[in-house]
Amino acid sequence: MLTNAKPVILLPTVKKQEAQTFFQDVLGLKFKGDDGFALVFDAGGNMLRVTPVREFTPHEFSVLSWEVADIVVSVSGLAERGVHFERYDFPWMEQDEHAIWTAPDGSKVAWFKDPDGNLLSVSQHSG
Repeated sequence: MLTNAKPVILLPTVKKQEAQTFFQDVLGLKFKGDDGFALVFDAGGNMLRVTPVREFTPHEFSVLSWEVADIVVSVSGLAERGVHFERYDFPWMEQDEHAIWTAPDGSKVAWFKDPDGNLLSVSQHSG
């Protein structure tokens, strides 16, 4: 039924103005507008709706990720814009100097948070 349907990405925010600045100015997503219910961005041809909520507790897992062609270039560029990349203290999860983890299959991931604490990531998949 939904094979050809385009997904819409939904994220909560309690910090609407900070979220708009972060997604628009820091991540560089095109701001489409505020429709009264959500801040609307173009995220690689998909709609990202950042919806104000009264309260919420961020999850400990990634809720949104971008697949990139060169993760080192992406992480470096985001870091230059003030994005802080998360470091994890798991013995099985060694991260390099850019906070990038390489999975056993060769895929690479780096995690960061938005102003509300939503865990986001950039990834470069092998193969």
